[in-house]
Amino acid sequence: MARWTLDELSRLIDHTNIHADATEEDLAKLCDEAKEYHFKMVAINQAPVKFCSERLAGTDIDTGAAISFPLGQTSIASKVFETKDALANGANEIDYVVNLTQVKAGNWGYVEDEMTQIVAACQEAREATGLPIPCKVILETCLLTDEEKVKICEIATRVKPTFVKTSTGCSTGGATVEDVKLMKATVGDAVQVKASGGIRDADTFLDMVRAGATRIGCSAGIPIINEIRRRFEEQGVDSIEL
Repeated sequence: MARWTLDELSRLIDHTNIHADATEEDLAKLCDEAKEYHFKMVAINQAPVKFCSERLAGTDIDTGAAISFPLGQTSIASKVFETKDALANGANEIDYVVNLTQVKAGNWGYVEDEMTQIVAACQEAREATGLPIPCKVILETCLLTDEEKVKICEIATRVKPTFVKTSTGCSTGGATVEDVKLMKATVGDAVQVKASGGIRDADTFLDMVRAGATRIGCSAGIPIINEIRRRFEEQGVDSIEL
């Protein structure tokens, strides 16, 4: 259990717009909202990374690029290139989707090689920039068995991405408390867990944090934080124990 202030809860949020038709006005609004609410990151597709990173220059808000999104069905070489290109254009966080065809085939060597190469690209950027450059592995849990989720998480404990992440938010389901608990139980303290997909209200958000998530991807961060602020004011408190 730990106590969380409103700002600390805001800093768990990756403020998200991954719509294919997002305009520059939409993306500018996303960045400005992230600054106003002090979210941790803006989560976007890879193409507008330069636009958003320039909009957020001089702030402590990261620009996160979604790689091989949302299907994960590109080669390792393509994912590595896309990762490096995003980093070169100003991304300082990477979220990539695993190749689920290889997961379903039980080709765990491929999954580990893919993870290793993308984590290495982020590590190279860390060494070059001195920035943390978190790397997150998106499992798409709604399409996996518990055994497959555990296996990917076990690989992550060896390869050491920064996070394992539940979902893209673009498939048949999103984050569940049960999946967050399972992932956290598997990775322990070696890797963090990000919950994403379908997190639209304060209670679900807080449940994910209680379950062990230390980052939350959602597009509803503003109403979530506003609701928590309202509860704090009503209760006369400035923090919550989770």
